[in-house]
Amino acid sequence: MNRILYWVPRIFTIAALIFMLMFSLDSFGGSDSFGRKVLGFLIHNIPVLILTAILIVAWKWEAIGGSLLIVAFVAASIFFRSFNGNPGSLVVIAPFLITGILFILHQYLYGEGEAE
Repeated sequence: MNRILYWVPRIFTIAALIFMLMFSLDSFGGSDSFGRKVLGFLIHNIPVLILTAILIVAWKWEAIGGSLLIVAFVAASIFFRSFNGNPGSLVVIAPFLITGILFILHQYLYGEGEAE
């Protein structure tokens, strides 16, 4: 169970980040110059970069990273007004609440160290 609880939040967070990354690929459509398309792609991926940094923290310090993922979920739900008529954004941000809880749960149950 230790190995499962160690790897599930990591894999789930990576999958959620890839899912978010896919939404930014639409910036390469249209008739803008290549430079503007790349700039749009980078701007769309600022949340992905921030969440990737949080994942790196969570990989090393699970309780801190898990807490940051929960804070990111709360901030995103406020920003997207997820609970006021825009529940579609919950599909994108809910995995970060779940993985934040799983990181903290693993830290609480098994302490520090990699899964055996």
